[in-house]
Amino acid sequence: MKVLKKGSAGRYIRGSVLTLGNFDGLHLGHRKIIDRVIRRSRSLGVPAVVYTFDPHPLKVVAPAKSPPLLLDIKDKIRLMEASGVDCLVLARFTKGFAAKHPRAFVEEELHANGVREVWVGHDFSFGRGRTGTVEYLRELGAELGFRVVVVPAYMRSGAVVSSSRIRELIRDGDVKGASALLGRHYSIKGRVVKGRGVGGGIGYPTANLSVTSELIPADGVYAGFAVVDGTAHQAAINIGPSPTFGVGARRIEAHLPGFSGNIYGKKMEIDLVARLRGVIAFQSKEALIRRIERDVRRSRAILNKGMK
Repeated sequence: MKVLKKGSAGRYIRGSVLTLGNFDGLHLGHRKIIDRVIRRSRSLGVPAVVYTFDPHPLKVVAPAKSPPLLLDIKDKIRLMEASGVDCLVLARFTKGFAAKHPRAFVEEELHANGVREVWVGHDFSFGRGRTGTVEYLRELGAELGFRVVVVPAYMRSGAVVSSSRIRELIRDGDVKGASALLGRHYSIKGRVVKGRGVGGGIGYPTANLSVTSELIPADGVYAGFAVVDGTAHQAAINIGPSPTFGVGARRIEAHLPGFSGNIYGKKMEIDLVARLRGVIAFQSKEALIRRIERDVRRSRAILNKGMK
């Protein structure tokens, strides 16, 4: 897959079947559009192209309204490559770019590059103030000589699959529900840092994560996998404060049963599989240890079942 900046994309996307969008999360709805674009491009013998924006447009035009992203740009590129597209265009989104009239955007970014077909989702909008609608895009396509295909909303469990819906599920701690719409486990990333050593003192050492991900699930205990140096380890993860020890600060700690080794300073990615419970203030350290034992057993049972 070629990854191109906007200015260098012309000769690679000429004659292509192209889809436009933000694609945050690259969820099942996005995949439906991309898969159809790939099938169509193969039938025509032309490139399949995804045209997206970096950073997310709202981070530029309305930072206060910008949602926390489900994917960073590195993971978006990796997942796009795995999807099978031939080319990914990363348009650098600036205030000047945002000010383009919808017609200017289409003429300069699509028509000038000889795009053959443009595929968009049902709710796509573009140009200055998002005034470009799918209907206007169709009108411009008919005028300028490219076909426009609008893909209907993808539904699961009676509701539209969308990035905003997935964010709500994650905020609520429903990582299992979010995974069903993403088509993979939701993950958070960061670097392992020194903690307080409390976990080790009660027989359950933890890796403390300084996160770089923008969206963190609701406080609670989760079952998941901690990926370090390319190896996935089963983990019981605590997100939130430690009220039993009087610590109110929010932390992300992962206990890796059976793991030994020094991973301080290493990058870690945590794939969240299921939420086990909320945060509890225990009356004693012994009560906490008994509950941690139970959480670890339950976590391993869930993860072992999923691996069969």
